[in-house]
Amino acid sequence: MKQLLFFIMLIPFFVQSQIYKKSEPFTHTYSIVALDEETGEMGVAVQSHWFSVGSLVIYGEAGVGVVATQSLVNPSYGPKGLALMKQGLSPQQALESLLMNDEGQAYRQVAMLNKDGLTATHTGKLCIDEAGHKRGKNYSVQANMMLKNTVCDAMARAFENTSGSLAHRLMAALKAAEREQGDIRGQQSAAILIVNPTSTGYSWKDIKIELRVEDSENPIDELERLIKVHEAYDFMNKGDLAMEAGNSQEAETMYLNAQNLFPENIEMQFWYAINLLNNKDFDKAEPILKSIFEKDNNWKTLTSRLVKSKLLLISSEDLKKVLDI
Repeated sequence: MKQLLFFIMLIPFFVQSQIYKKSEPFTHTYSIVALDEETGEMGVAVQSHWFSVGSLVIYGEAGVGVVATQSLVNPSYGPKGLALMKQGLSPQQALESLLMNDEGQAYRQVAMLNKDGLTATHTGKLCIDEAGHKRGKNYSVQANMMLKNTVCDAMARAFENTSGSLAHRLMAALKAAEREQGDIRGQQSAAILIVNPTSTGYSWKDIKIELRVEDSENPIDELERLIKVHEAYDFMNKGDLAMEAGNSQEAETMYLNAQNLFPENIEMQFWYAINLLNNKDFDKAEPILKSIFEKDNNWKTLTSRLVKSKLLLISSEDLKKVLDI
């Protein structure tokens, strides 16, 4: 009788365990975790034939590290892994601790990297072939359910042999995987996360890049486009800060840098022209504003409103000349 009661008491826990296992999504995929040795930035990037892969697979915290958790994914490896590394455990120690308490570890594929560039990777024996990982200095690449077993080597070579920003190198790895035909099911979503080497405690300062392509026929191409747009708007943000500080020369430089990256963006053209006006360069601003006003007269309305906010420093006479363009 006691044995029967004990079994009955265990039923809720058994059912809960089975429900959890069945709810674990299949994000068979390829990813990379890496450290930029020069800047100290840490990043993780991923692509999969699964909707919104970035919301499940990639995690990071400034001053701590980054994590990719995939295959039959257990998302808790992300926040738990970061918490353990933040406490001082190495990536290997953190990963082993989590695997030890995971009955489904044979289905997991996980990679962790800390602020010192140390990595730890696990590819469970029941991950769907082709599955594997490869670690190098300051990085780890991992993949499962690939069409071919050449994906990890291709990603590693691309990361090692590509120069430039961390975002550019991470994207090179993803593109290399796709050239090897990547996920056997094809493409659907991709994401990238880059965090700073030290933490300020403010996420909007600590996260350098966080971009996702949730559902697309060409998610890697789209993610690469978004990174370029992100870089352009980073210059825009710097221009806004310079404008707020009253440094119109610096603002003009930042807005021009943004425009060079994203020349078709009307707003970038507009703020560049506004700063030309602030710098008393009416002749240079005039053709830019004329083109903008012809496309959309609302920009003309906005121009007049900037005087009150002191973002456009111009006399009433000169403002009338601008609005009459």
